[in-house]
Amino acid sequence: MKVTVYNQQGEETGTTLLPKDIFDVKVNSDLLWQVVVSQTASRRNVIAHTKTRGEVSGGGKKPWRQKGTGRARHASIRSPLWRHGGITFGPNKNRVFQKKINKKMQKSALFMALSAKAGENLILILDNLSLERAKTKLMFDILKKLPIKGSAMIVLPDLRKDIFKAAGNIPQVEVVEARNLNALDLLSFKYLVMLKESIKAIKDTFLGRRDKISSSSVLTLDK
Repeated sequence: MKVTVYNQQGEETGTTLLPKDIFDVKVNSDLLWQVVVSQTASRRNVIAHTKTRGEVSGGGKKPWRQKGTGRARHASIRSPLWRHGGITFGPNKNRVFQKKINKKMQKSALFMALSAKAGENLILILDNLSLERAKTKLMFDILKKLPIKGSAMIVLPDLRKDIFKAAGNIPQVEVVEARNLNALDLLSFKYLVMLKESIKAIKDTFLGRRDKISSSSVLTLDK
């Protein structure tokens, strides 16, 4: 699949090929949904927390004696029956929302998300991305020249602190390394802006092991 390559001034400088085994994969919506739900659940922060009778303060001694008062017997003011006592069956921070998804499924979902972006012409390739200084204005001017209308994710082949710093305050823009790509983040942004080197980084990260296995598993027959 051929895509147009742009420079930092927004001018077309040529074309490049995207690997078919990554950017031309049939989309399985059910699998993609499972992976996105799993990644969303894993990122969920447990905020609601109620204290049980073992966590509330007070209740160091019996409020009154067991017999002879004419009142109901009680052992501690921490009991859920008391005001300011513990909560029964309330939400707590020990809940786990994570859903396990195999690595193979995660990788397949990532390729499907990349293929969907490529099929809708929402991938832009840059021949280079460099800044004189790590300034938000310089990064904003570069993005403004590109044919982008909406949110965008910038994929870098490696860690470049100046790019991360310059794009950190731009709304609806996120910078990520190629090795940290996932389906949920891809589907959260409309456009995908990638460097040429990022394509190789994605291939080496997610297909490197398979290529080594396939190349080493050559059978030789003795005559």
